[in-house]
Amino acid sequence: MALSHPSSSRPRGLLRELSSVLLAASVALVARSSLADHYVVPSGSMLPTVALEDHVVVDKLAYGLHLPLVPGYLIHFDGPRRGDVVVLDAPDTGIVLLKRIVALPGDQVEVAGERLIVNGMAVPLDHEGGVAYETLDAARHPLGLADGGGPDFGPTTLPDGKYLVLGDNRGNSRDGRYFGLVGRDGILGKVEGVVVRGGKLTWRPL
Repeated sequence: MALSHPSSSRPRGLLRELSSVLLAASVALVARSSLADHYVVPSGSMLPTVALEDHVVVDKLAYGLHLPLVPGYLIHFDGPRRGDVVVLDAPDTGIVLLKRIVALPGDQVEVAGERLIVNGMAVPLDHEGGVAYETLDAARHPLGLADGGGPDFGPTTLPDGKYLVLGDNRGNSRDGRYFGLVGRDGILGKVEGVVVRGGKLTWRPL
């Protein structure tokens, strides 16, 4: 049996270990950039849908294919759609935010008081158990209106490739009414649900 000198085998072993670590890190980077990721919510701007310090899972493949460390999409898929909860880069600061898509390219949109108006039609707003609910297309979600509806917006028609995003906590959300419209490449993925709330595992689809 051939024996190798300890001084020569140890560097090779370290090199193999380093290669394994780099490979694992590369796979994790690709997965987080291109497939799925999770975020911890730092504010209450999406209450009552998403709470402060909730952990959410994001589908990075919902709207297209990303490449690691490359801005924008390599390939675009369908969407986003009205009512989708998304993560996005704020156009003014680049900070990653969690908001809801309320209007698409070509839509005429207005926010007046607590009401959202899309293409001349007031989005349905009803109340159940003391909670306000808004229905965007087929998506019904609760609204936080304890602080009112926040600033008015529009009416304006969205240009090609631009989206309006709002927080569900309408009176306490820094959203598209402040920083403007969001481009398609600034939308990083679709939030599928809450997986941790109050430090406990859960599943609350959005």
